[in-house]
Parts: sequence; C-alpha cells; structure tokens
Amino acid sequence: MRDRGQVFMDFRDYVTLLRKRWLSVAVLTALGVLGGVVASLATTPTYEARSQVFVSVQGSSDSASDLLQGSSFTVRQVKSYTELATSPRVLDPVVEELGLTDDAASLAERVRAESPMDTVLINVIATDESARLAASTADAVASSLADVVGELETPAAGGDSPVQISTVRSATVPTEPSSPDLRLNLALGLVVGLALGIGLAVVRELLDTRVRSAPDVEAVTDAPVLGAIGYEADAPEHPLIVQESPQALRAEAFRRLRTNLQFLDLGDGARTVVMTSALPGEGKTTTSINLAITLADAGQRVLLVDADLRRPAVARYMGIEGSVGLTTVLIGKVGLRDAVQPWGSSMLDVLAAGQIPPNPSELLGSETMTALVGRLGEEYDVVVVDSPPLLPVTDAAILARRAGGAILVSGVGTIHRQHVAGAVAALGTVGARLLGVVLNRVPLKGPGASAYGYSYYEYASEPAPTGRRRARPAHGSRRRPGPGRRGRSGAAASLPEQPLPARGQAGSRRAPELVPERVPVGTGPGGTASFDEVVAPREGR
Repeated sequence: MRDRGQVFMDFRDYVTLLRKRWLSVAVLTALGVLGGVVASLATTPTYEARSQVFVSVQGSSDSASDLLQGSSFTVRQVKSYTELATSPRVLDPVVEELGLTDDAASLAERVRAESPMDTVLINVIATDESARLAASTADAVASSLADVVGELETPAAGGDSPVQISTVRSATVPTEPSSPDLRLNLALGLVVGLALGIGLAVVRELLDTRVRSAPDVEAVTDAPVLGAIGYEADAPEHPLIVQESPQALRAEAFRRLRTNLQFLDLGDGARTVVMTSALPGEGKTTTSINLAITLADAGQRVLLVDADLRRPAVARYMGIEGSVGLTTVLIGKVGLRDAVQPWGSSMLDVLAAGQIPPNPSELLGSETMTALVGRLGEEYDVVVVDSPPLLPVTDAAILARRAGGAILVSGVGTIHRQHVAGAVAALGTVGARLLGVVLNRVPLKGPGASAYGYSYYEYASEPAPTGRRRARPAHGSRRRPGPGRRGRSGAAASLPEQPLPARGQAGSRRAPELVPERVPVGTGPGGTASFDEVVAPREGR
C-alpha cells in the first residue's frame, strides 16, 4: 500500500486491508448480528392495529362551486383533525370507555394518526402489548374523534355539523407482532458491525507505524530494498539456514540478497559493508552470517568481522573461539593473521569480537581501526562487518563512515517507521552511506505475504531435510594452524605475522582430500553445536 500517512486509499488498498484484517472485521460483524438477535429477544413484542375514517362536508347546495369549496375545506381541515386525534379531549373518553389504567398523556404515546397526502382519509393507529386491546383502542379513538369533531364544527346558531367523520375500516386483531422486527434488526446489526469492523481496520492501518512492507521503508528513505528474508516457525532453531538447509526458502532469500548486493555500486571504496539495525533483536547478526556464507559460496574471499563489541554473537552462532578477535588485534596483543579463523570449505574467514572492552566506541573510532578496515578491504573481496544497532549506540555509524557503506536490517512487524527514520538520520549525520535495507522476518504465508510481493517463494524448491546437511567441511578444518598461526585456543604465535593472501590468490589454495569426520553441522542460539558424520577435508596431502 501507499504511505500510511495518506488518508485516502484506493480499491486495491481496501482489498488488501480486508485480507489482512479480515478476522477483526468478521468478529465485529458477527457481534453486530448477535447484537441484533439479542435486541430482538430482549424487546417485548407489541402489536399494531389500524382504523380508518373518512372526512366529508355536508351541504344543501349541489352546485359545482359549492362542492369544490367543500372539498377544499375538507382537505385543509384533515390536517387539523389528524393532530386532534391524540389530544386529551379525544383520548379521555377512550380511557373511560376501555377502563384503561393509563391517562391521556401515556395513551397518546401509543396512538398516532396520519393522513395520506391529498386525501380526506385519516388512519388511526394504536400499539399495545395485547393484540385485542390494540384493535379496541384504534376503533375507540376513531369513534371519539368523530364525536369531538362533530361537537367542534357545530354552528353556534344551532343545527347539525357540516363535517361528518365516518369509519370506513374497523381495526382487525393483528396476528403477528409489529415489533421487534427480527429481519430488520439482523440487517441493521450486520451493517453496523461491518461498518465498525472496516472503520476500525482503516483506523488501525492509518495509525499503525510498524514496518510491514517495502513501501513503509520507501516512505522514510530513498535507499533501495535489497532483499526480503522470510520467517518460519523454526527459524530461531536454525540460524545458519544457508549451511544447514541450502534449499530452504530462507536460504534462497539470502542468495537473492547476495545477488542484489553484488550489483551495488560501491564506487572506488573497498567492498566493506557494515550490517546494522535500528534496534536490537531485528536479526542483523544472523543476516550477516548467512550473507557472508552465500558470498563465500559464490567463490569470493569473504571476511566476517564481529564488530559488535557490546553483545557479540558471531562466535557463539558459528561455534568458533571468541576470546581472541577484533579487540585483541586493535590493542596490538595479537596479529591479524593469528586472530582470523577459517570457517568451512568455502572462502570464508571469521574475525570474532574478542573480549568485550570498556570503551567500544573509542576503540572502533580509533586510527588503528581505520587502518585495519583499509587493510581488510585490500586483502578480501568482501568484508561483512556485524555491528551494534544504530539508535542505542554510535558504534555502527562510526564504522559505516570508514567502510563502503551500511546495510540496515529491519524486522518486519517489530520495528516502527520512526525508528528506521532515526537510524537513517544517524548514518546521515556522520556522512555514512546507506547502501540499502533488508526486510527480515517477512511472513511467508497468509494474506500479508502476497501483499509484499514475495510470491517468488512459491517457486522455490522443496526444503532439503534438515537432519543431515549437504557435504560441507566443518568450520576451522580448511587449513590447520601451522607455525606463525594461531589455533582455535587463541595461543600467541611464536613467529612474525605473515600477510594474508592478496585478492585474486584464492584459487591457489590446495584442494583438500575428503574423508569422513564427525564435525559440527550447526549451532543454535545457545551456542551448542550439534555433530554428525559428514565428509570433511584432510589437508597436508
């Protein structure tokens, strides 16, 4: 849909809205119908009886002019007689005749008179909980009206009244109640409930500022939407979906993100991208890891750097040593080559966060970090940097200014547009470039999925069984730590640091021999690795 700040929506917007919020509309509509039923059952049935009288003028002359004058006089007087029907002078005799407990005022509430236009007929209508009493009241009021009119129209000099009121239709005892009207109440309840449901859905849609689709992001930034990562119920248990189930829907979404990222124009700067989000919990770390894996699968030399020095999680997700990493390199305690750990059989290296420092912002903003970013950009095809959220701290903005740009991960349904706008503003304040936005946790099923335009998920292959992953050597098994390198334990190297292979030398690595080995096939959020016997490489042959 268009910007939610706009009041007017077109027909397609309403259709999409009804598909998304059909449950609330249906509930309110059902409540409206139920209210109509309850109102009908709670209302005491009443009956309505009708008596009709004819008003005429008596005269001794039969000339046309006299007849015309008499007819005009009668039509004018009928309106007055209609109002007279509910007066105490007419109703008091009715109360006495029928022996009612009501007075004239209360009886007037149950009696009304009406005259069809341009006629000399008066309909007297009486309503009562008793059908027989309603008919008796209507006839009694009609008879009393005739008597009162005769008295009022009698000439002062004496003689008969020129106006005569005659009953032409006596009231019949009704067989069905006139109120409540069940069908009318049901129809009114349906209309009112449907209107309230649609109105509430529109109001909620206009007031809802959560990011739910690409247009919501486009409303606050000109940066492109690079990809949409679907969400499944078991997603938290399988964070490294590209490794565990390469044919899954989410894995295909990460490959689409990789393709879009490869077509970005990063200018003359290094291909170093900072992955960040507006707030914690939007999935930036798992997005960074899976993106790095897909980039490495495409044959590029990739380094994944955990620069979230406040809540590091890359080492835990990937099952590697996390005590030695970026912080130990920046303070000069360990060389870069010793801190970088290989992962898997692809071209992926990982630089963990290391120990959490007391001054993360100052450390990431130092000249040493600037030099390190420049060096990594020269020695790797792509450097993916996982950084903290933008709104709580400034670390990601500092890193993005030194890198080629930032990619903002936004959790669909959890983040609000004002948060995205604040994150974009934080990057703009320091002059960092926003490369694009990744929508994470997009629903794959339900009305919302098609509304976002992610129907390509339907054409993906069936997910591969998650019990066994494809033959991929375990992380850390691509090359063994030899002299001058550091093993997973993080022990200090005894030989001088050697430079990392330059870009373009990735093909010089010797192909390993594949042998069965029990290796970790994935890690969960708790960092516990699960093991299986898969084909893993053996080096040194």
